[in-house]
Amino acid sequence: MYKRYWKSAALLIGFLFVVFYFIAVWWSGEPDVPNVESVAKQQAQQDQVVMVPGYTSTTALVLLIEHLLDKPGGYLSNDVTPPGIFMDNMPNWEFGVLEIARDTALAMRRDFARSQSQSTEDSDLTAAHPALNISHTSWMFPAAEDEYDKARKSLLAYRSRLADPADFSAQFYTRADNLNEWLRFVEKRLGSVSQALSASVGRDRINIDMLSERYEDPSTAIAELQFNQTSWWKIDDVFYHARGTSWALLVMFKAVEVDFADVLEKKNATVGLQQIIRELEATQEALWSPMVLNGSGFGMLANHSLVMANYISRANAAVIDLRELLNQG
Repeated sequence: MYKRYWKSAALLIGFLFVVFYFIAVWWSGEPDVPNVESVAKQQAQQDQVVMVPGYTSTTALVLLIEHLLDKPGGYLSNDVTPPGIFMDNMPNWEFGVLEIARDTALAMRRDFARSQSQSTEDSDLTAAHPALNISHTSWMFPAAEDEYDKARKSLLAYRSRLADPADFSAQFYTRADNLNEWLRFVEKRLGSVSQALSASVGRDRINIDMLSERYEDPSTAIAELQFNQTSWWKIDDVFYHARGTSWALLVMFKAVEVDFADVLEKKNATVGLQQIIRELEATQEALWSPMVLNGSGFGMLANHSLVMANYISRANAAVIDLRELLNQG
């Protein structure tokens, strides 16, 4: 009798495992990169408004949040039930997207929507930015999805005011210095991601944390050499975080290309931004391997992290070049 119960329980567990596995595979599919300009135009036609500067960038930021919340399986980073609680690749992808959304919301609140340092912050952007900074794993009191949805609604309200010719309370300044401030966030983000990817192959690295700080003493002693290597169990986490970061940046750069077209043309920097987009598009190529491989740099097997690091480093170099062009008079 008990043997029959154990057999039934084993069959049930096996059935649930298969079901959860196929659900997890479905939920792990990464969204395609949306055509931001086309989506913005369709939304403007639907709302019967003119696309003003900033409309496309705000739409792109809204798209980042909507893809986090509305993709298959919804938002997974704070799931406490199977199969979401056992998944790690998609939650890391989500966190990469979320970091770019946070950086962009801060840049919009602090720079894009303000004419100068003494001007007041936009009320909707002031509400959107902190809502995005709730812990990405919070599942109750408050739930992360609820806060991110509040941020989305605040951004939609800002976009509506921005496109309303009778409402002068919302502004978006497409100046070279404002764009440069956002690119500074991007440069540091890509640099960090590239270093994390490169650590898939352990090696000694010269500590550059105190570079150009020859006259300042650190609070604690710093080793001249550091050995960095990502744990074998974390290789795929770092890889998918990089995929999410580059996906979100690709969406935003496509919007920047539209909103800042005049500034980029005046600075002869359009080609530089298009090069960034090209490098980021390469990071979104399909991964044909069933797992993220971690071969040595010149070994028999591929190292997907180093390939991704190459594209991201090239994109970061193009960002640095673009910043230099924007700084020129």
